[in-house]
Amino acid sequence: MYLQDDNKILTLHNELLTMRNERSNLRNGLLNLRFLSLGVLLTCLLQSCGESPKKEDKGIEQETAVSMEAPAFFELRTYYCAPGKLPDLLRRFNDHTMELFEKHGMVNLGYWVPIENSENKLIYLMGYPDRAARDASWEGFMNDPVWQKVWADSKADGPVVDSLTSTYLTYTDYSPILQPMDSGPRLFSLRTYFTNEGKLDDLHARFRDHTLEIFENNGMTNVAYFNLDQGVEGASNTLMYFISFPDTTARKQSWEAFGQDPAWKQAYENSVREGPLVDSITAQLLVATEFSPLK
Repeated sequence: MYLQDDNKILTLHNELLTMRNERSNLRNGLLNLRFLSLGVLLTCLLQSCGESPKKEDKGIEQETAVSMEAPAFFELRTYYCAPGKLPDLLRRFNDHTMELFEKHGMVNLGYWVPIENSENKLIYLMGYPDRAARDASWEGFMNDPVWQKVWADSKADGPVVDSLTSTYLTYTDYSPILQPMDSGPRLFSLRTYFTNEGKLDDLHARFRDHTLEIFENNGMTNVAYFNLDQGVEGASNTLMYFISFPDTTARKQSWEAFGQDPAWKQAYENSVREGPLVDSITAQLLVATEFSPLK
């Protein structure tokens, strides 16, 4: 299955990808130069000193490694903007909010807008060590005087956000670990599967044992796979995941090839012998914002 893309959407998307690719190449070149210079400097320092790191230094290194540990608890937030206010919201995140999130211990992972965005949505994914850390971080953020001023200033001409939704997530046991890096330009697909009663484990088994590999064989990139956190409504029958494609044309070709792949046909047939696993599917096509860590 795949969504129909009209020419207007394809043209707009390809223009966005071209612009982001040019900026990405420049940014990556600067980053490579920065890291090269840093590496040369460190090599010279080590050679001139001829000493191993002190115990205190190793402690600092270990502390840094712990602080950079990949998050295990996630939150997918969707903001529905007031008419004409999406650019203001994007500007607020780029100029202020992301930095304040990091100040309060949150991990910015990905920020996207739908290709078809009649609802003026911003979708973003945050990471935390656990639910308790998430709640503490948000409490600190909301009470931060800097944020309170930013928020007040941004709505001087009217509210920016009409409403929002939030969903708590954890990795499935077969999910790749999210790597917030610039691999763009590319097209993301956020897909949500709602299973028939008692079939979620069977769906996980099919993805774990077959689907992820078949996706990759047909040109799709597995980004991340999530369960809804325990206690969240729908946790017993919902799988949510991100995959990506180079562009809309590649996406169409990949889904067509996937549907005809003998390995998929066999895996699907075997999995539904005792009844269909999936009741319904939703899918959104997304492009990363300019400031998204994951592109």
